[in-house]
Amino acid sequence: MSIFGTIMNKIFHHPSAAPTNQPGAGAAPSPEPAAPAAAAAPTQAPAPVAGVDVGAVLSEMASLKGGGGNYQSSIVDLLKLLDLDSSLAARKELGTELGVHAGVDGSAEQNVALHKAVMAKLAENGGVVPDSLRG
Repeated sequence: MSIFGTIMNKIFHHPSAAPTNQPGAGAAPSPEPAAPAAAAAPTQAPAPVAGVDVGAVLSEMASLKGGGGNYQSSIVDLLKLLDLDSSLAARKELGTELGVHAGVDGSAEQNVALHKAVMAKLAENGGVVPDSLRG
Protein backbone atom coordinates (compact mmCIF):
# COMPACT_ATOMS: atom_id res chain seq x y z
CA MET A 1 0.00 0.00 0.00
CA SER A 2 1.22 3.50 -0.73
CA ILE A 3 2.20 5.84 2.08
CA PHE A 4 -0.72 8.13 1.31
CA GLY A 5 -3.06 5.12 1.11
CA THR A 6 -1.91 4.10 4.58
CA ILE A 7 -2.45 7.65 5.89
CA MET A 8 -5.94 7.73 4.42
CA ASN A 9 -6.76 4.28 5.77
CA LYS A 10 -5.63 5.15 9.30
CA ILE A 11 -7.71 8.34 9.35
CA PHE A 12 -10.82 7.30 7.40
CA HIS A 13 -11.14 3.96 9.17
CA HIS A 14 -10.27 5.09 12.70
CA PRO A 15 -12.98 4.13 15.23
CA SER A 16 -13.86 7.82 15.72
CA ALA A 17 -14.22 8.43 11.97
CA ALA A 18 -17.95 8.92 11.63
CA PRO A 19 -19.18 10.60 8.44
CA THR A 20 -20.31 14.19 8.93
CA ASN A 21 -23.53 15.57 7.48
CA GLN A 22 -24.21 12.38 5.57
CA PRO A 23 -27.78 11.12 5.16
CA GLY A 24 -28.15 7.94 7.14
CA ALA A 25 -24.92 8.47 9.07
CA GLY A 26 -24.77 6.15 12.03
CA ALA A 27 -24.47 2.38 12.24
CA ALA A 28 -25.17 1.74 8.53
CA PRO A 29 -21.96 3.14 6.95
CA SER A 30 -19.60 0.99 9.01
CA PRO A 31 -20.13 -2.32 7.17
CA GLU A 32 -19.90 -0.78 3.70
CA PRO A 33 -16.11 -0.20 3.61
CA ALA A 34 -15.44 -3.79 4.71
CA ALA A 35 -17.08 -5.36 1.65
CA PRO A 36 -15.16 -3.37 -1.01
CA ALA A 37 -11.91 -3.84 0.93
CA ALA A 38 -12.25 -7.60 0.67
CA ALA A 39 -12.74 -7.36 -3.09
CA ALA A 40 -10.04 -4.74 -3.65
CA ALA A 41 -6.56 -5.57 -4.84
CA PRO A 42 -4.14 -6.12 -1.93
CA THR A 43 -2.17 -2.92 -2.69
CA GLN A 44 -5.21 -0.64 -2.59
CA ALA A 45 -6.59 1.08 0.47
CA PRO A 46 -10.15 0.25 1.49
CA ALA A 47 -12.71 2.62 0.03
CA PRO A 48 -12.81 5.81 2.12
CA VAL A 49 -15.87 6.80 4.06
CA ALA A 50 -16.90 10.12 2.51
CA GLY A 51 -17.45 13.02 4.87
CA VAL A 52 -15.05 11.94 7.61
CA ASP A 53 -14.05 14.91 9.78
CA VAL A 54 -10.27 14.66 9.46
CA GLY A 55 -9.69 17.35 12.09
CA ALA A 56 -11.84 15.57 14.67
CA VAL A 57 -10.21 12.20 14.01
CA LEU A 58 -6.69 13.61 14.31
CA SER A 59 -7.65 15.54 17.43
CA GLU A 60 -9.04 12.36 19.00
CA MET A 61 -5.89 10.43 18.08
CA ALA A 62 -3.71 13.20 19.54
CA SER A 63 -5.68 13.25 22.79
CA LEU A 64 -5.24 9.49 23.12
CA LYS A 65 -1.47 9.94 22.71
CA GLY A 66 -1.08 12.87 25.06
CA GLY A 67 -0.88 15.67 22.50
CA GLY A 68 0.45 14.50 19.14
CA GLY A 69 3.01 17.26 18.77
CA ASN A 70 2.40 19.81 16.02
CA TYR A 71 0.51 17.46 13.67
CA GLN A 72 -1.60 20.43 12.47
CA SER A 73 1.29 21.72 10.35
CA SER A 74 4.19 19.25 10.67
CA ILE A 75 4.31 16.25 8.34
CA VAL A 76 6.78 14.58 10.72
CA ASP A 77 4.43 14.93 13.69
CA LEU A 78 1.45 13.88 11.56
CA LEU A 79 3.23 10.70 10.47
CA LYS A 80 4.28 9.98 14.06
CA LEU A 81 0.70 10.53 15.26
CA LEU A 82 -0.42 7.91 12.73
CA ASP A 83 2.36 5.51 13.85
CA LEU A 84 4.03 5.73 10.44
CA ASP A 85 7.67 6.06 9.43
CA SER A 86 8.59 9.77 9.51
CA SER A 87 12.16 9.32 8.25
CA LEU A 88 13.56 11.44 5.43
CA ALA A 89 13.38 8.41 3.11
CA ALA A 90 9.67 7.94 3.88
CA ARG A 91 8.97 11.65 3.36
CA LYS A 92 10.88 11.60 0.07
CA GLU A 93 8.78 8.63 -1.04
CA LEU A 94 5.58 10.43 0.00
CA GLY A 95 6.74 13.52 -1.90
CA THR A 96 7.31 11.45 -5.03
CA GLU A 97 3.93 9.77 -4.61
CA LEU A 98 2.10 13.11 -4.26
CA GLY A 99 4.22 15.01 -6.80
CA VAL A 100 5.63 17.42 -4.20
CA HIS A 101 9.02 18.77 -5.23
CA ALA A 102 9.35 21.85 -3.03
CA GLY A 103 12.63 22.79 -1.40
CA VAL A 104 15.57 20.60 -0.53
CA ASP A 105 14.84 17.11 0.80
CA GLY A 106 14.11 17.37 4.51
CA SER A 107 13.80 21.15 4.48
CA ALA A 108 11.04 23.01 6.29
CA GLU A 109 9.74 24.16 2.90
CA GLN A 110 9.39 20.58 1.69
CA ASN A 111 7.82 19.38 4.94
CA VAL A 112 5.21 22.17 4.88
CA ALA A 113 4.43 21.42 1.23
CA LEU A 114 4.04 17.71 2.03
CA HIS A 115 1.62 18.44 4.88
CA LYS A 116 -0.45 20.72 2.63
CA ALA A 117 -0.47 18.10 -0.13
CA VAL A 118 -1.59 15.34 2.26
CA MET A 119 -4.46 17.49 3.57
CA ALA A 120 -5.51 18.49 0.04
CA LYS A 121 -5.46 14.85 -1.06
CA LEU A 122 -7.51 13.79 1.98
CA ALA A 123 -10.09 16.42 1.01
CA GLU A 124 -10.07 15.22 -2.63
CA ASN A 125 -10.86 11.74 -1.36
CA GLY A 126 -13.91 12.76 0.66
CA GLY A 127 -12.39 13.94 3.91
CA VAL A 128 -13.63 17.08 5.60
CA VAL A 129 -10.41 18.99 6.29
CA PRO A 130 -10.71 22.18 8.35
CA ASP A 131 -8.85 25.30 7.21
CA SER A 132 -6.66 25.05 10.31
CA LEU A 133 -5.08 21.87 8.86
CA ARG A 134 -4.70 23.19 5.32
CA GLY A 135 -1.91 25.50 6.48
